[in-house]
Amino acid sequence: MSEPTLAQRLGYDARAKLLIINADDLGSCHSANVGVFDCLATGVVTSATLMVPCPWAREASSRYRGQDIGVHLTVNAEYELYRWGPITHAPSLLGGDGGFPRTMEDVWDHADLDEVRRECRAQIERAILWGFDVSHLDAHMGTLQLRPEFFDVYLDLAIEFGLPLRMISSGLERFVGFPGRAVAAEAGAVFTDHTRYVPGIGARQTFEKDLASLRTGVTEMRLHPAVESAELRSLAADSWEARVDDHRMICSESWVAEMIEAAGATLIGYRPLRQLARAGG
Repeated sequence: MSEPTLAQRLGYDARAKLLIINADDLGSCHSANVGVFDCLATGVVTSATLMVPCPWAREASSRYRGQDIGVHLTVNAEYELYRWGPITHAPSLLGGDGGFPRTMEDVWDHADLDEVRRECRAQIERAILWGFDVSHLDAHMGTLQLRPEFFDVYLDLAIEFGLPLRMISSGLERFVGFPGRAVAAEAGAVFTDHTRYVPGIGARQTFEKDLASLRTGVTEMRLHPAVESAELRSLAADSWEARVDDHRMICSESWVAEMIEAAGATLIGYRPLRQLARAGG
């Protein structure tokens, strides 16, 4: 007899199409906080992830009302003029200008893995202290997902806290050159069957294409919603319009919900996966 699928382990038919839509970058700025919680209120976006070290993360906690919120483990600060840094003593995670390194490569080349582990654990613990019922983990910019030694930290924390985690897609896994999905499965971690890769910021084209071709199983799609403001235009000069468009397509347009219904998909959050993770994977 074949092993049950993830959908079956979650209590659904093997042919079910289950969809998680996650809003990234909660806490990164006030505009993102407003945008993310707007999107969660529609019911179309079913989870979000919090960047604990960012300046507006604490304000995000004041808006929290029990939604599925995970931790967006953060060891980068990608903006040149808008900086944030580690919440622990982590000299190897300082880029020299008052915050985390801007690039993945800088982290990979200089970060001490013990400091990375301590910092990421502290981010999870701080989210819990602030009152979040943390539902899952993912990794800002993919820094913890795309190198084996950093992936080990990511996976270990998911197991330690009993949390599902975002995994890179099978296609991207082949590109980066190590079998992270197989390693995570062997360790008993819980993660979605499919992850739809969104290049850069701005999810409209990916959603238009991929919602029409959802496969059976559990799929995660993500976006970066924010509301327009002088703050957002200033700090995210290259991406603010795409972030506002992500908010618009969820909160002001109906086609995303209509395409989900037409695909016969069921929206879920990450908590059912967390329950499975804490029951033994």
